Amino acid sequence: MTKIKNKMKAIKNWFVSFSNKIKWFYTEIMNMYSAHDSYFSKKRVESGVAFLIAQFGMIFFLVKKIDTMDVYELSIWAGMEFLIAGYTVNQIQKEKKVKETEEDPSVE
Repeated sequence: MTKIKNKMKAIKNWFVSFSNKIKWFYTEIMNMYSAHDSYFSKKRVESGVAFLIAQFGMIFFLVKKIDTMDVYELSIWAGMEFLIAGYTVNQIQKEKKVKETEEDPSVE
């Protein structure tokens, strides 16, 4: 009987812990779009979502057109992939530089 109680207690603790993590996540998302400080960066989240949407569109395009694409079109597709990824990384690095400069004015 105690084994069952312990197992049920462990399951309950897992659900409580999981629900607390979900509450924390939603609270931080709400804080991100309010005047409060947030664990997440609004710019990074938005650029991440934009990146995922762009990736989904590029993969969808590739899947639909792969049978009729020639090497030239495939190379343009790959170039667009690198352009999107490079832009995203560049924006993240730019944000890091701005944040470092704000924290330590001697960093250039």
